Amino acid sequence: MGSQDMEKETEGSLLQEELSDQDMNPHVQCCKGGLITMPFIIGNEALAKLASVGVFPNMIVYLIGDYRVGVVKATKIIFLWFAATNFTPVVGAIIADTYLGRFLSIGLGSILTFLGMALLWLTTMIPQSRPSPCDHSNEQCQSATTTQMAILLSSFALMSIGGGGISCSLAFGADQLNNKTNLNNERVLESFISWYIASQAIAVVFSLTGIIYIQDHLGWKLGFGVPAALMFLSTFLFFLVSQRYVKQKPHKSILTGFAKVIVVAYKNRKLSFPPKDLDGIYHHDKDSNLVAPTDKLRFLNKACIIKGREQDIAQDGPASNAWNLCTIEQVEELKAIIKVIPLWSTSIMVSVGASQTSFWLLQAKTMDRHITSNFEIPAGSFSVFMMIAVFVSAGVYDRVILPLASKLRGKPVRISAKKRIGIGVFFIFLDCVVSAVVENTRRRKAMHEGYIDNPQQVLNMTSMWLIPHNILCGIAEAFTAIGHSEFYYTEFPSSMSSIAASLFSLGSAVGNLIATLIFSIVNDITSRGGKVSWVSDNINKGHYDKYYWLLTIMSAVNIIYYLVCSWAYGPSAEAASKKEENLTEKGNRIHHEQEQEMQGS
Repeated sequence: MGSQDMEKETEGSLLQEELSDQDMNPHVQCCKGGLITMPFIIGNEALAKLASVGVFPNMIVYLIGDYRVGVVKATKIIFLWFAATNFTPVVGAIIADTYLGRFLSIGLGSILTFLGMALLWLTTMIPQSRPSPCDHSNEQCQSATTTQMAILLSSFALMSIGGGGISCSLAFGADQLNNKTNLNNERVLESFISWYIASQAIAVVFSLTGIIYIQDHLGWKLGFGVPAALMFLSTFLFFLVSQRYVKQKPHKSILTGFAKVIVVAYKNRKLSFPPKDLDGIYHHDKDSNLVAPTDKLRFLNKACIIKGREQDIAQDGPASNAWNLCTIEQVEELKAIIKVIPLWSTSIMVSVGASQTSFWLLQAKTMDRHITSNFEIPAGSFSVFMMIAVFVSAGVYDRVILPLASKLRGKPVRISAKKRIGIGVFFIFLDCVVSAVVENTRRRKAMHEGYIDNPQQVLNMTSMWLIPHNILCGIAEAFTAIGHSEFYYTEFPSSMSSIAASLFSLGSAVGNLIATLIFSIVNDITSRGGKVSWVSDNINKGHYDKYYWLLTIMSAVNIIYYLVCSWAYGPSAEAASKKEENLTEKGNRIHHEQEQEMQGS
């Protein structure tokens, strides 16, 4: 968390709910949760990530080669699939918090993901589920039928929906930590998020090496069968210790609460604000520490003003009509969402830059990927360098850089969540620059060697050129993901913890949709008049370098936009808490000095 006070309130609320459950049935609850459940929760997420990521990178090759889909259409399908996969975590978080609870959401998500992978594997096992092989004698190839595409897209949909349920793992893991784990320490939370993301990166590294190697060398049947088997193992391990999990009950619908605040604030728009020193004028939950709403987005405060206690408040405490009076907590939840939207939107461009992995694969297939004379890197495995960068950025930052900096300065050193977001925004700009330069060099090499009409020909150019921008993209992803995750946890109330965990994924989903839109616009505009599109099926004839330069310009604009949004947001809860601590420390020091002077005189 950023702010210690808000962190204690946020995490303390979660722990209070857990402890209340323990009080209701201490014999059953006393042994639940804790660190013993962490390997199963993280293991489920890691194996799910290992399995799901293994089917992503080479999917464009599967679509083009086995389903006869063109590069442009295949790229749009991949972008939309990415968008759906990143959007469903938000839906999953809302359903988990409102209806099912996190345990059931993760369990059902794991089952659906396995079914999706099993269906994808069946497309390789059943010949009728995909187009027949090309007849090379007369150069005829059949395209996929509507039914065949429907089966394939259904497998994508099941995996995306299932991923939305599994995404609750981060918040579910926090539910297992009781007050003995010292969760109230902001350093522990930061470390927890960093290593959680790092563990996912490790899983992805194994996926982008082992599974991609199987697909390239042993075929699709085994290449898609192994991820399905791993997903089955992931689901089995998660349910194996189901009796040991702390299972929080679903809360009330947060979306309904948002709607109520907007409706009631509009109804009370002509109502005057009461004096600030007047007590009991704002409605709040029972046993709540909040007695008045914050001054930011003040117009929403009218939703929780008690106009008349007898008609607005029922005998047992809640509002007589929830659509006529809201609580302070409901108002602050909506404020939290509205306030972070501008900063959240800066992650969209980061996702646009990071979603170009399909083009990386096309580039790699035209370059010399040999490490030795007998071994070459699979084209789909180059994203592993990005994930290594994510792991190193998250792990080394947490375990090496911060402790070393703290030791040198003689006091704890941290980079605020907002600054880490800014670092990620800057590094995705550098990634786009390097991507444009590398692609320009690769294309000129293809023209020089006379392979402009033959994108299948391997150039006399090492694929190691692709590593730098993969590393830059990984650093951007690590800083942005950790920064956004911690920032939302800091700024949001405890009732929105699952939303906080999934909001970055929503930015990624929107980024994938924007990437699809940009790609389509570029293709339509640059292909007018019979010209060769920048994003042509023939990567050598196209101008993917110009496409990357366009992304570079957009990323540069995003840096300026981030700076404006960060300034407009003002101090975060973390900064406000530190400022208060510094003032308190300074006041105590001055008071101590004054006492010493008085004793000396």
